[in-house]
Amino acid sequence: MILYGSSLSPFVRKTLAFAAEKGIELELQPAGMGSGPPEFMHASPFGKMPGFKDGDFLISDSTAIITYLEAIKPEPNLIPLEAKARARTIWYEEFADTILIGCAGTMFFNRLVSPRFMNKPGDEAAAAKAESELPAILDYLERILPESGYLVEDRLTLADLAVASPFVNLSHLKWQADEARHPRATAYVEKILARPSYAKWVEAEGRMFAA
Repeated sequence: MILYGSSLSPFVRKTLAFAAEKGIELELQPAGMGSGPPEFMHASPFGKMPGFKDGDFLISDSTAIITYLEAIKPEPNLIPLEAKARARTIWYEEFADTILIGCAGTMFFNRLVSPRFMNKPGDEAAAAKAESELPAILDYLERILPESGYLVEDRLTLADLAVASPFVNLSHLKWQADEARHPRATAYVEKILARPSYAKWVEAEGRMFAA
């Protein structure tokens, strides 16, 4: 199975972590931002990361890819079967993919991707506005985190993997949460990103930006 994209994308990184937790091996092939093999454009006709190939099956979008991986390898179960737990898991993934990445992605693109990879100045006003919205988002996460430290069913699910991924991008910007204001959320993100499924990508990306 091939995943097209870059682990710098929180969507790609989430998919890689999900597959690792499932025990599914994915080959990551560079693609995105107008580049990549022809198969990438067949898988993702609008050029969005990630794209995916399994034999003659091609699909794009992290949620679609993850749904496929869960279906072909049901265990370990990372998308709960119980109706309310499943709905909460999908909500938390949507929260991460839209609300959280809406802020983290805007900051990451304008402060790092645009100046470093595209040789163009980013929109600092947009980045600053996004950053100003993050504390309220973390207030929500701080408030709803269960004592178990997992968002759904007191165990690791897609919800946790999705919510943790954008914080890697924030770490590349040297952004840090206010631990006094968000102690539970801070500890939660650190715990999820310390898992082997994430740690290898966090380390590899860190080396890239340390160079």
